[in-house]
Amino acid sequence: MSGDEQPEATSGIRSRVIEWEDPAPGVAVMPTMSGLEYLRTLIRGELPPPPIMAHLTMRLVDADVGTATFVCEPDESHYNPLGTVHGGLVCTLLDSALGCAVQSTLAQGQGYTSIEIKVNYLRPVFADAGPLTCVGTVTKPGNRVAFADGVVTDASGKIVATATGSLLVFPIA
Repeated sequence: MSGDEQPEATSGIRSRVIEWEDPAPGVAVMPTMSGLEYLRTLIRGELPPPPIMAHLTMRLVDADVGTATFVCEPDESHYNPLGTVHGGLVCTLLDSALGCAVQSTLAQGQGYTSIEIKVNYLRPVFADAGPLTCVGTVTKPGNRVAFADGVVTDASGKIVATATGSLLVFPIA
């Protein structure tokens, strides 16, 4: 093969259809509920989940004051050029769990956004890792800035990544 030739693909084309619901109804009612109320309403399926969850095959499965748990089903559509699940998927999973853990502590009319997240990747993730479980836990709630930690484990219980983050808390009403 000369330097100008490209190797032929050795596998067939794959596709995944992504469908999501209009997020507007959830966004509209969020200011009328406490953070925990809102999260539990999402878990019960009474409001549409944020579209990012469909894109990344993740779902919020549990929330209590100061904690939120997500499950994500990685597949090869999440692979990077090395043939492992892209770290961005794991980071987004952690960012979501940290954010929702903070949201679970917020009063009606309050929102949040990430200020900073630091992720430690401890091992590679492959499509056959089974569901990833991510638990976010608030380490310090706050009226202006809150802090949270997160842990992602694979189906065998091995920790694949951890994170710490800070989140800005602000009025949304």
